[in-house]
Amino acid sequence: MNMQATGQTIAAPRPVLSPTESHQMSTATARTVSAPRWMLWTGWLLSFLVVAQLLSSAWFRATYHTNAVAEIVTGYGYPESAIVRIVITECALVVLYLVPQTSVIAAILLTGYLGGAVATHLRVADTARAAIPLVVGILAWAGLYLRDSRIRQLVPFRRRERD
Repeated sequence: MNMQATGQTIAAPRPVLSPTESHQMSTATARTVSAPRWMLWTGWLLSFLVVAQLLSSAWFRATYHTNAVAEIVTGYGYPESAIVRIVITECALVVLYLVPQTSVIAAILLTGYLGGAVATHLRVADTARAAIPLVVGILAWAGLYLRDSRIRQLVPFRRRERD
């Protein structure tokens, strides 16, 4: 039967690639898709703001600053023994967030941690200070989005095409 008469087309055969070759091509393609310099710098700047906030929070708690201890114990109702765990958690999140291989899981864990902070502030009717962890969480994801092409591929923001 004549293929042109029926309107069917024949596709050219695709070369079969081994898993190693396929992986090499995908990583090579990912490396060639680079972000503009402004995007990387802005992403790292936003990430630095997140890290600075977490480290300053950990520092005040680790040094048992009077206001930090009073805030946690009397203001939020946590035991004083929770301070050490909070400091360790914040420092671990900073390290994970700064390492590119673990930054995505760190951002997920950071979202949960900061969500707990928002809930704690709202529980004691401190709505003004509840905005701080909310903004830090948004900055963490924005910084990661701008500096990591994997996140941009996962969540592609596109302009609306005009008709």
